[in-house]
Amino acid sequence: MSTPDLCEALRATLPALFECSFAPQGAVRVRTPFLYPDGDVIDVFVEERGDDYLLTDYGEALGWLRAQSFGDDLTVSQTRMTQDICVTLGVEFDRGQLTLRDVDRLALSDAVHRVGQAMVRVADIWFTFQPRALKTIGDEVDDWLREQQFEFQKLRPYKGRSGRVWTVDYEVLARTQRSLVFLLSTSNPSWARRLSERVVAECSDLSDLPRQQESLSFVSLFDDAAKVWRDEDFALVGSVSRIATWSRPDEFANILITEPEPSSLFRNP
Repeated sequence: MSTPDLCEALRATLPALFECSFAPQGAVRVRTPFLYPDGDVIDVFVEERGDDYLLTDYGEALGWLRAQSFGDDLTVSQTRMTQDICVTLGVEFDRGQLTLRDVDRLALSDAVHRVGQAMVRVADIWFTFQPRALKTIGDEVDDWLREQQFEFQKLRPYKGRSGRVWTVDYEVLARTQRSLVFLLSTSNPSWARRLSERVVAECSDLSDLPRQQESLSFVSLFDDAAKVWRDEDFALVGSVSRIATWSRPDEFANILITEPEPSSLFRNP
């Protein structure tokens, strides 16, 4: 079956909330309605293997969980919990990937659900390691925005030029300016560049928004408490958005209320 035919077959068997599109190396990306704890969308990938199919997350769930941790490796408890989840759902835990092999065409819909659910439950392991008395960076930003009396909404979906729907951390209205704020926070150095590249992809795909709405701009807020960000990260993200750091809230406030320069960042010439 060709990749377009596989995509059509998946669309015919999955509910409307699941979206299929082509992915690199001949795979099909299934965008599920499942979410990571930070609101990001969970994708399952389907590859044709002879007469059967392989479904995998390409390591995304474990990558997300590692990004929330202080080290690159999972703890013994996290690994054991991940293995238990996979056994329960009948999903293989293979070299950091959640995988289902030798799936029959008629079982594709069920297999997509199983891998997606496994990814959700693996990501949810993060909650079991969080000290409940401590605030997250998101909690701190929420409280600060309220103190500044800025109107804001969290986890706002926007469709990009590619058709992909991105979840923006904050939409903030401050005076006459509207900002789409991307929060970059991790204690894992190996994940920092990936977060930076993700913001670049989001801003690039959503670049029509500030062109169409003069009062709207992109702002990237770096949680710089953990010293994981390099000059290259700031330069990369700074090419598509305005930069703020959480250690300097006054500068962040000024960015939110100030219109960007007419020549900067996705403005019409």
